[in-house]
Amino acid sequence: MEATATATPTAARAGDVRVMSLVGFAHGTSHFFHLVIPSLFPWLMVEFGLNFTAAGTLTTLFFLFSGVGQAVAGFAVDRWGAQRALYAGLLLFALAAVLLGFSHGYPALAAAAILAGTGNCVFHPADFTILNRNVSQPRLGAAFSAHGLAGNLGWAATPVFITGLASLAGWRIAAFAAGIPPLLALSLLLISRRALAAPAHAHAPATAPRGSPFAFLGVGAVWMCFFFFLASTMGVGALQNFGPLVLKTVYGLPLTAAASALTLYLLGGAAGIAAGGFLATRYQAHERAVAALLLGAAVLALALATGGVPRATVAPLMALIGFCTGTATPSRDLLVRSAAMERFGQLSFGRIYGFVYSGLDAGLAAAPILFGRLLDWGAFTAVLFGVALFQALAAVAALRVSRGGSAAPASAPS
Repeated sequence: MEATATATPTAARAGDVRVMSLVGFAHGTSHFFHLVIPSLFPWLMVEFGLNFTAAGTLTTLFFLFSGVGQAVAGFAVDRWGAQRALYAGLLLFALAAVLLGFSHGYPALAAAAILAGTGNCVFHPADFTILNRNVSQPRLGAAFSAHGLAGNLGWAATPVFITGLASLAGWRIAAFAAGIPPLLALSLLLISRRALAAPAHAHAPATAPRGSPFAFLGVGAVWMCFFFFLASTMGVGALQNFGPLVLKTVYGLPLTAAASALTLYLLGGAAGIAAGGFLATRYQAHERAVAALLLGAAVLALALATGGVPRATVAPLMALIGFCTGTATPSRDLLVRSAAMERFGQLSFGRIYGFVYSGLDAGLAAAPILFGRLLDWGAFTAVLFGVALFQALAAVAALRVSRGGSAAPASAPS
């Protein structure tokens, strides 16, 4: 699929880069918002007298509404368009930041989390629909890698930005400031809306989904990717929500140093995604390598869980865990694309990516309650053991992904 039939290679490349940049920035904003409320836990728990379970429930509400909404949003994207969905999601993020900053009780905090989660539900089905329809096929591997990289950079920016600003100016100022990135992203998308418009061939009748709109649920690769998301993000959710507090308690790190270790974990994930994009574009059948890296992440998490590693090595170990888990991302996205294109056509992108990525939200919704309960019991090291367990389960799912679906088309990297 070429971005335009008559574009020169240079013009096509420039158009691809522009689309990737715009979608990537919006995706980074989405991930930024994943961690706004968790980054404020040290202040919110004191201000409102919350225990770990109550605090974690706020994140659960975010991802519960995001996950349920994402499966529905995929159909809406296929029906009404990806750009409109992105506009709505970014606007809801900005409104959620205002509501969070004005909160004076737990119900308001919960409402802000629900509003933000509803905004978050549109991004993956909308993003992947735009990328698949507007980026030239030879650069799709790079596009998926850049998309995941932008998301991890959004994650990495939040703990430092929100925690630092809350420490200097108070948590309410930090909450209000969280509304700036989505408003900036919305402005850029509106200015460049023509660049993201689906080309005419994306709506050709030949690309319409065949059979039942729910037929994709019968594809094994789709379910395996769903479970991969679910398992891998349970560990991610544990670290994102409670990593700084766990590291502070287990290793006696200052809160700022523990937050920096989380940032290094997320930056390591971003580097892993970049490496994974290289592998996905140039090599085939690398599922075993992906599984080996996930098992490596599990072993590193086990080492942290012992509480016996030197304090100076905590941050580097977190970065290595992030690198290992990030490497699998681009190849996973290409496998989902293959299942969509071979059987259902371009007009099914929204619903398939919406369903698969709801597994991510399911894992991130369940993690805060599960691990928050462990923390309320004082089992801080159990959180790290849990991270190791879920990374091992994700390794099993990674091996099953390629077995659960058909091979990629010859013209697409796998």
